[in-house]
Amino acid sequence: MITFHIITLFPEAIEDYLHASILGRAEKEKIIKFDLVNLRKFGLGLHKKVDDRPFGGGPGMVLKIEPIIAAVGSILNPKSKILNPKQIRISKSKKRKTRIILFSTRGRVFTQKEAKRLSRYSDLVFICGRYEGVDERVAKHIADEELSLGDFVLAGGELPALVATEAVSRHLKGVLGKYESLEDIKGFYPVYTRPEKFGRWKVPKVLLGGNHKKIAEWRRKRGNK
Repeated sequence: MITFHIITLFPEAIEDYLHASILGRAEKEKIIKFDLVNLRKFGLGLHKKVDDRPFGGGPGMVLKIEPIIAAVGSILNPKSKILNPKQIRISKSKKRKTRIILFSTRGRVFTQKEAKRLSRYSDLVFICGRYEGVDERVAKHIADEELSLGDFVLAGGELPALVATEAVSRHLKGVLGKYESLEDIKGFYPVYTRPEKFGRWKVPKVLLGGNHKKIAEWRRKRGNK
């Protein structure tokens, strides 16, 4: 089982997706588990402040290090009673294989290869940034690595967290109906279903003939792996 710990200011924005369809079934079958951690819970002061102005000036607000390290600490050391973020030590359990990931535009691009690699962990901690970014000390001293979906900018890390969760989960036995459903096993190729004819658009004859050797050859020529 993999537990996906997602640290976010907006857990309600992603909760429904995690409990639906393939991910929802895998959760019920105890193949995966979700732990949505509301960053606001670890905010500072009466108003639970989680962000502040950037040193050196500039637009926007930056997520503070204290709430993030407290949130990560609550995941890695759930029995700890320490409330002061400065006293929290990020110590991983020797019994569980954990990876802490910060989603960032500067991170390494997330690919199918990365998804397969991450599927070998028992706990994945996803830190979802917001606003103008996250205090750089989170990237340097708390996260194990930074990942990005690509060369574009999003409002926060929630969508990357959902993408990574689904992509990683698909590599776990039992999540998909058939292991052969993995694209890196069967390859990528055009697919068709009924009706055979839709106006002028027809299904290629080779797919209707039942010759599996010719079908495999057709798919290999038009797809990629």
